[in-house]
Amino acid sequence: MMKKHLHIAIIILIACVYSVNGQDVTALEVDALNFDTAYQLAYDGKNSQANRMLGEFTKERPDNQEAKSLLASTYSWKGNYDKARSNFNAVLSKNKTDKDVWISAIKNELYAKNYATALGLSNKALAHIQEDNELLRLKSLAFSGINESVYEKDGWYNVENKVVTNFSTKKKNNKAKNAFVEKTEADSTLLLRKTPVTEEKLKNRIAVNSSVTVFDQRFDPVVSSSISYKRQTKYGSIIPRLNNSNRLGINGIQFDIDLYPKIAKGFYAYVNYGYSSSELYPNHKVGGDIYYNHKSGFEFSGGGRYISFATRDVKSITNSVGYYRGNYYFSLRSFITPSVNDKLTKASGNILVRKYLKDAENFMGVNFGIGFSPELRQFSSGDQILAETLLYIESQRLSCEYQFTSKNSLSSYRTNIGVLRQEQSFDPGSFFYSISAGLTYQFNF
Repeated sequence: MMKKHLHIAIIILIACVYSVNGQDVTALEVDALNFDTAYQLAYDGKNSQANRMLGEFTKERPDNQEAKSLLASTYSWKGNYDKARSNFNAVLSKNKTDKDVWISAIKNELYAKNYATALGLSNKALAHIQEDNELLRLKSLAFSGINESVYEKDGWYNVENKVVTNFSTKKKNNKAKNAFVEKTEADSTLLLRKTPVTEEKLKNRIAVNSSVTVFDQRFDPVVSSSISYKRQTKYGSIIPRLNNSNRLGINGIQFDIDLYPKIAKGFYAYVNYGYSSSELYPNHKVGGDIYYNHKSGFEFSGGGRYISFATRDVKSITNSVGYYRGNYYFSLRSFITPSVNDKLTKASGNILVRKYLKDAENFMGVNFGIGFSPELRQFSSGDQILAETLLYIESQRLSCEYQFTSKNSLSSYRTNIGVLRQEQSFDPGSFFYSISAGLTYQFNF
């Protein structure tokens, strides 16, 4: 009898042990799931939801330093720098060798323009993590901020122009400004302005474009494609490009190259040359503009175009004015082409409105063009010219664009769709319509 009772007691004890262990495993799995969910929300830009989840999580698990660090980052991204500082200090007081937390804490002070505090934190971090390049870079930025000097070109801002880092205390402004925050520990930036000569960490880019245009009458679809390579140097950028177009059973190729040389602070240039032996493109084309970016947010340019066709040459004057306003960019560009034969001046214009999302590589926009000019030629798709002609024809174009990047920001995808109303070259006053769509893939390395 005693032996039977002993067996029963052993069985109950084992069952209790397994039950307790099972509860512990389940609790750990729940903790991991909750943290992963909050982590994903934070890096998807849903700061408020992530902040609430992490707040509850850290109350239940006060020893989880990784969760506390992420909670501090969400406060920083929301512009609540004081709460972020308090949470970063709590983490660093227990672990003084976590480089990622030091970096996030220093950037929090840079966002708040507390440059002296940022410099002090940098020195403390370097005392525990010696000769770290990123910490030394942030220290240099903090020192530059104290002395009111221009940020170095590899700074945490993408351009030297005006950058907004303080979030308004008014709730209505928080959402608009927060949309520009690059929510990564590695590079939390607030980018408002970017030009073709802005310093990039990755100096090379390959872009592939493909588009098609269909018409409501007479014409077969036009298919176009291009491939380009961009190389950024300390003197500017160079972009060789190969364009291909197929129209009316004819296949044409054009060799193209763009140059964006730096001139001086706020000034850069655009230079273009293209060559083709196909009737779909001009034999030669040359273009150039000088750009000036003012710290107020205005951008001005002026230049010209020279296009050499088999029968005659065309010269155009170009100019533009752009304006950055918060997350928006507005641009007005005109083309003025004096006509020698009929003594009339042909003109056209383009209006671009673009809204940037989390950074300069993520945006959506609308482009509208109207007028008479060789720059508004037959068969165009978005901002891609598919077949160039000398005819001065009237046209109106409306196109929409959307560009977004991959999760690691190495690749970007750009889509556009447009509607064109264009005069028949052989029947003045008669118009046809076309719809175009295109996709561009870009890869940085």
